[in-house]
Amino acid sequence: MTKQLQVGNVLVGGGAPVSIQSMCNTDTRDVEVTVAQIHRLEEAGCEIIRVAIPDEAAARSVDRIKEQISIPLVADIHFNYRYALECARRGVDAIRINPGNIGGGEKVRAVAELCRQKGIPIRIGVNGGSLEKELRQKYNGVTAEALVESAMGHVALLNQFDFDDICISVKCSDVPLTMSAYRLLSERTDYPLHLGVTEAGTPSMGMVKSAIGIGGLLCLGIGDTIRVTLTADPVEEVYAAHKILRAAGLRASGVNLIACPTCGRTRIDLIPIAEEVERRLQNCRKNITVAVMGCAVNGPGEASAADIGIAGGNGEGILFRKGKLLYKVPQEQLVDALMKEIELL
Repeated sequence: MTKQLQVGNVLVGGGAPVSIQSMCNTDTRDVEVTVAQIHRLEEAGCEIIRVAIPDEAAARSVDRIKEQISIPLVADIHFNYRYALECARRGVDAIRINPGNIGGGEKVRAVAELCRQKGIPIRIGVNGGSLEKELRQKYNGVTAEALVESAMGHVALLNQFDFDDICISVKCSDVPLTMSAYRLLSERTDYPLHLGVTEAGTPSMGMVKSAIGIGGLLCLGIGDTIRVTLTADPVEEVYAAHKILRAAGLRASGVNLIACPTCGRTRIDLIPIAEEVERRLQNCRKNITVAVMGCAVNGPGEASAADIGIAGGNGEGILFRKGKLLYKVPQEQLVDALMKEIELL
């Protein structure tokens, strides 16, 4: 059990549900465009959103962004403590910063004191690609021990100034290394952990890496909030995160789509049908299981636990509910018929 933080209206750690985060890829200074993207992310199920703060103008934009969105806003800051102070004054809900990279003790003290006064948590985000040179030399490269030592060093800096409202991440692009680092960190601290595999890549590979890294840790009981990093529209990150949480048994809300892999018995063009069903159900929040099966002989039986499903025949298919036949329709009407039945559930 980890400590619990409050990021805006979202609880992180301490037994709270694992929350889903993403990060805007817009220019934070462009408030209108950034807010529009956040609204899309909210609709997809994002629960905490982060924006980059590369300069003073971006820091001065966070209050105008925050007043137009309904999920907590996190400021992502590197090196310049003044940006952190500006974002804190303007009401950001959390800050991602590494206190060891923002200068001397007085700068760390200034950020820690203002964040403590305003109840703003700080996420310490350690990445393998930016690990301190001395730790690389000490451990002969990027290792789990090096990542954890870096994180705990940043924690000590904040603790020095009586700040303890902390979340930690130790990400890198190597999945086994990332998992080892988080496992080691979870043994050494009870701060809530933000999970992720950084620079995971395009959706096809990035989803696999994230499912293994994030999903594997979640199944071990490690992790309090997650961000799936994909070289794609951030909305895809949110959809992927929901899928990982459902697969790990941590989210009951949303559709559980099951589909057979097809075989020589399949007489219907099942793959595009399954893809279309998945696309049309992306924003469905019903707690249901939907089956897309290729064989009308075995399909309803194999998917008898599904709330609703379709099974293919020769250019046509059947709809079934809990394994029982409803009716038969031509192939081109299958998806529409399925969606109508889902609306009735």
